[in-house]
Amino acid sequence: MQRVYCLYRVSTKGQVDGDDIPMQKQACRAFAGRMGWTICKEYMEKGISGFKISANDRDAIQDLKVAAEKKEFDILLVFMFDRLGRIPSETPFVLEWFVKSGIQVWSAKEGQQTFETDCDYLLNYIRFWQAGGESRKTSMRVKTRLGQLVEEGRFTGGAAVFGYRFIKSGVITKKGRELVALEIVPEEVAVVQFIFKKTVEEGYGTWRLCKLLNEQGYRTHSGAKFQPNTVNRILRNHTYTGYFVRGGKKSIFLEHLKVIDETLFDEAQKILEARNIVNAKKSSIVYTTRGAALLGGNIFCAHCGCKMHAVSYQDPVILADGTRKVYRGIKYICPNRARKRGSCTGQSQYKSTKIDEAVLELLHRVFERIQGTAKDETLKEKYEETVREKKKQYNLLLKEYEREQLIMQKLVESVGQTMIGSSTLSLETLNAAINAEKEKIVLLEKQIPEALKSVNDEKRMLESLDTYYENFIGWADEFDKASRERKKMIICNLIKKIMIGKDYHLDIILNMDYQQFLG
Repeated sequence: MQRVYCLYRVSTKGQVDGDDIPMQKQACRAFAGRMGWTICKEYMEKGISGFKISANDRDAIQDLKVAAEKKEFDILLVFMFDRLGRIPSETPFVLEWFVKSGIQVWSAKEGQQTFETDCDYLLNYIRFWQAGGESRKTSMRVKTRLGQLVEEGRFTGGAAVFGYRFIKSGVITKKGRELVALEIVPEEVAVVQFIFKKTVEEGYGTWRLCKLLNEQGYRTHSGAKFQPNTVNRILRNHTYTGYFVRGGKKSIFLEHLKVIDETLFDEAQKILEARNIVNAKKSSIVYTTRGAALLGGNIFCAHCGCKMHAVSYQDPVILADGTRKVYRGIKYICPNRARKRGSCTGQSQYKSTKIDEAVLELLHRVFERIQGTAKDETLKEKYEETVREKKKQYNLLLKEYEREQLIMQKLVESVGQTMIGSSTLSLETLNAAINAEKEKIVLLEKQIPEALKSVNDEKRMLESLDTYYENFIGWADEFDKASRERKKMIICNLIKKIMIGKDYHLDIILNMDYQQFLG
């Protein structure tokens, strides 16, 4: 008796609601009945994209692999092979793995997949390459339409963001449904502005903000207390700047939704990114502005490169008259040296007074200089040239990608020609050529987003030059009168890194965004 396990999968909620899985189940059961097989177990995946989600992250596939290794079944039956997945660089090898593990793989619509000849291997790859192409086309159509709606300034779904509420838009869809729009809730917007200001100007973290908001009696839409993830979602939402952003698309400016300046929003993103646990060890933003230490976040040991920590200390001293006095202060310690976490040839600790004085002296010299420096227009020209060059590189990659896709298409067409004898190319040659072409396409698919990010980074820098200059001038005017928390944030933004070495040798590196204004 042939033991059969079945796998059914649908990608979207619409397919779930549309009874797509029962259709697959009915077809597979009828096929198994005709073949005289017994279905022992059925796996169902609802709302799982075979194009976006790797087999490694799909419980059903992993459970089937475990069962195959234990020889619990003989045949894996699916409605169509693309139920196994639609990732061209992965799914063909998933199917191949089951066959090589002694499991027959059948489709109720396409028959059995074997691996006895080069033709079998090629057809297996081509099938999923075509399925992946269909998924990309469908995804592209959906993204294009959603992108168009976003660019038009239409709300494309989801819950109302804190600070806004839904209102009727007056726009009726083809299905007779009225679309909703957003309008500002003034009392909530004041909380949003408070959150951004405290984050950027005084370095408040999400936990500290939640505590403050909850103590003052503020609540979310649902009446719940603020949680760190709630605050993070607020800080990352572009809607507050007057733009809808979705899938890399940005709407036209919606003035009636703007409550936060874009520059303030961008500064908040930098702080959140710097505080990410992955970047925390190398970032120059202080993780918290609480505490008496003036510096933090951007102090590193010159000997081992480890980020240094500020700690308080007490030194009891017996004076000449026999009285006991305790001196209190702050010191910066190297965790590698002081706590033996790694190798370091520097000092274990440094008193903060000398370091703080040296940093403040430098800052005052920098502020005096920037106050007397006119904005250099050649900087803008330099960035404009860089943007042009980056765009050129990006466009070249796009053209190369199109060219390689055409080559792949021709190679796939050649497989059919070889099989009917109208081509002199062997299947072995075509197999090797398709694999080589696939590697080129995968590499380009990685390089293109990176190139686009590089273009956008340079464009943002160009657009921010005036803002950076105004920030610099503003800090020079406010620094001496600013609160300690505000001073810490100014120092972290202005100074990229402070390297401390033996005998209090300091190497202070300014952030290039601001140093460029000093020449």
